[in-house]
Order: sequence, then C-alpha cells, then structure tokens
Amino acid sequence: MMFKPFMRHGGHMEQSSCSMFSAEDALEMILVFDKAGYISYANAEARKNLEYEEGLSGKNISDIFPDTFAFSGGEFTANYSFGPRVQKLVAYRKNLTCFPVEAKIMENGAGCGDYICMANVTLEKEYLSRKNTQVRQEAAEALKVKSEFVANVTHELRTPVNGVLGHVRELIGEEKDEPKLRTLRVIERCCDDMNKLINNILDFSKLEAGKFVLEERKFHVRDMLDYVKANHISKITEKGLEFFMTVSPKVPEYVIGDELRIAQVLNNLLSNALKFTTVGKITVQVLKTAQVNDRVELFFLVIDSGIGIDAQDQDKLFQSFSQVDASISRKYGGTGLGLNICKQLVELMGGSIGVESEKDRGSAFSFSIWAGLCEEAGEIPDRIDETAAFSVWEEEESQEAVKIYGTPENKEALSKNLSKLVLCVEMSNWEKAEMFMETIRQLSEGAPREVARVVLRLKMAVQKENYDKAAAGFEELQSFLSV
Repeated sequence: MMFKPFMRHGGHMEQSSCSMFSAEDALEMILVFDKAGYISYANAEARKNLEYEEGLSGKNISDIFPDTFAFSGGEFTANYSFGPRVQKLVAYRKNLTCFPVEAKIMENGAGCGDYICMANVTLEKEYLSRKNTQVRQEAAEALKVKSEFVANVTHELRTPVNGVLGHVRELIGEEKDEPKLRTLRVIERCCDDMNKLINNILDFSKLEAGKFVLEERKFHVRDMLDYVKANHISKITEKGLEFFMTVSPKVPEYVIGDELRIAQVLNNLLSNALKFTTVGKITVQVLKTAQVNDRVELFFLVIDSGIGIDAQDQDKLFQSFSQVDASISRKYGGTGLGLNICKQLVELMGGSIGVESEKDRGSAFSFSIWAGLCEEAGEIPDRIDETAAFSVWEEEESQEAVKIYGTPENKEALSKNLSKLVLCVEMSNWEKAEMFMETIRQLSEGAPREVARVVLRLKMAVQKENYDKAAAGFEELQSFLSV
C-alpha cells in the first residue's frame, strides 16, 4: 500500500516533497481505516508506539483515539472535520496508557480508505530534554576548563610580576639618582596595576563559575574603615581633594562577615571616585539601616564631585567588560570588570549596589550588605569626623562655581593647585607635578585665549621636565590670577 506521508519539520508536520514511498518505512505513525473506522493497516512505527506487535487489523480508530472518535451503530463520528490542519491528539496504547501526538487526518483519494499520519510528541520532548542536558553538561565542562585555564594563567602571570616588583623595590631603596628613581616608581606602579588586573580577572572567573566562597569571621568595623582610609588618603589629598569619612554611632563595633571583600568593594569605589574627580571632595558614609534578630544591614555611601554619569549610561556600569563609552577607557584606563565584581560580591553578601549621578555634577555609589552580630557588637563611639552631609549634592553651588573660570572659587582652587605644582617642580617630583597640572588644565577650561596659551605652555614644560620654562609659566599664570 502506497501513501504520501507527512514528514516532521521544525516541530510541525508538512507534506513531503518526496515521491511516493512505502509507508512501512515512514518515520511517522500511519494508520489506514475505512468509513466505519476499522483499521486495515498500521505501519511499523505505529505498531511499535501503540504496542500492537501483532498488528491492529480489526481494531477501530476509536480504540486508539477515544477522546476524538466515537464508534456507534456501525460507523464512527469525529468532533472535527478531516483536512491538512495539524491536530494535537491523545493516542492510547494497547495497555491503555496514553501519549500526545501531532496528527493530520486525511481522506485518501486512492480509494484505500482514510488514514492518519502522526508523530509522537513525547519522543520529541524526551529527545530535546536529553539534548538540553547534554548541552548543559558540555557548557559546565567548558566553564570548568576555562576557569582552570584562567587560574593557571593568572598564577603564571603573578609570579614574574611579583619578581619584577620585588627587585624594583630593592632598587628604590638603594637608588639616589632622582631621574632613575622616577623610572623605578613608574615600574612599581605598573606592577601594582598589573596585580590588580590579575586579581580582578581571577575573581571574575571564580564568580562566573560559581566557585567563589565568602570567608566570614568576626572583625572590627572601625579598623577595617581605617585600613581603607589609609589606602587612599594620601592619593586623594595629593590630588588637592578633600576627604571625609563618617560612621553612624548606631553601627556595631564588631560584626561577622567577609572583611576582605567589604574592603575590596570600598577600595574599588574609592579608586573610581579618585580617578574621575579633579576638584572638590570625596566622602564615605557608613550607616546601620536594619536589624533582624542577629543580622544587621550596613549601608555604605561613596560620594564624589567628579565627572558624573548620564542617566542613560548608568545601566552599563555594572556589566562585565563595559565602560560608559570608549573615551573613558582611553583616558582613564580600566577593564570594566571592577564594578561588575563589586555587584556580584555585594549580592553574595545579601545586599545590592546602585548609583545616583548627574553629568558633570558628581556621583554617589551606594551598597548594602548583611552581617552577623556577635557578643562584642557594641556601637562605635561618635569619634569619626561627622562634618560631611548626607546629601549627594552638598554645597552644590560652590562646587559648580569652582569649575567656572574666573569666579572667586575657581581662582582660589587654581592658586592652591599652582602652589602645589610649583612645590613639586622645586622638588623635581615631576610625576605629581603632572597630576596637579591636569587639575589646573581642567580648572582653566573656558579661560580667555591668552590664559589658555599660558596653561598649554606650562603643561608642555612639566611634561618635558623643564624647570626654567615651568617656573616662567607659573609666574605668568599667577599674574593672570592676581588681576
């Protein structure tokens, strides 16, 4: 008996473009029945799936599809008309168990009776399930291989970097020639930066693989904050910025948590604040915002008066390998991993991280974590400088005035940075002189052309480490400010 079978394609059944071939070899189940519903033929796939090894001759189609066909008075009835439309039916096996099928019930024009061409959906689902399991296993294995590779590479990189760093620090202690010392300090800073990148890549890999484990223990909150402050205070003040740290007296003295990772998040946010802030100040605030039984929520704020971020760009900040725009990466550097790692660490500690910012008006990064209380929790005495306000845009008017050339606030900031610049030049500390020079350049934006030219000449003199031209440029720029 010959039929045009309906082959499966993309999850649906469609008429094959192939020529007639034996129904016995079809991959779909095929049943042929007469006008009374009696089955006259079932192919091998139908016999196998319906578990009628001996064949289905003499059986009625209503035995296979009792929900769709009914046999009465020598004929059968169906609750839908025949045609090429794919139907979702339920087929019953010989043992009366059932399974879903997709079927087309057609009238056979060859005079051999009507027939059903159908496919077992359960088998397809089982296949897809096995395929999904296989894909997940392969993805997990690939992630494991990648994590091991990253761990090995970062270890191999750290060894030579630390070797270079150790020798450079020995030379710094022995070298007396100032130009050579400057070169050695640049190498030292590059090695430190490389170690930070290596650590970020390793942390990111562990977090991505789900192998990052927090090491919770009792620690002194104030000591941790003092450690963070000590890491940044000199760089912040050297840049001419003010730095404030405030801790609410309600914050417990001791908590149980991962001190290293909390400090890592704070260090990253402070490094970013320092990187993107030229004038003004940086403030850190720590609050206790909730307590549930023996768990306490600590809330941290890091506020700066830096370049700020447009609202539409803020969602990019916490994505991996993402910068707000390419110019940020070119000008300030970075891999775009730091804030993504911070986000994952904070979430591991039961909290969240966010930002409020406006372009050219500064940023306020905040994050919360949950920590355990211990017997010695206590409360930190009110002994840390509390002069910083809790408003993100504190002293907004004066901060804005500093950035406008010619205002009293702008002239005062320029004079302070010029004084620090000339001191660095006198001491031949050209590296720090370049830092103050960049601040002076930004404070001079919008100045008259003659002032802008003096600033440019001064900048070139500092970059070329030319003492005489730098001193002359300083005197010339100072004369404009005294007017």
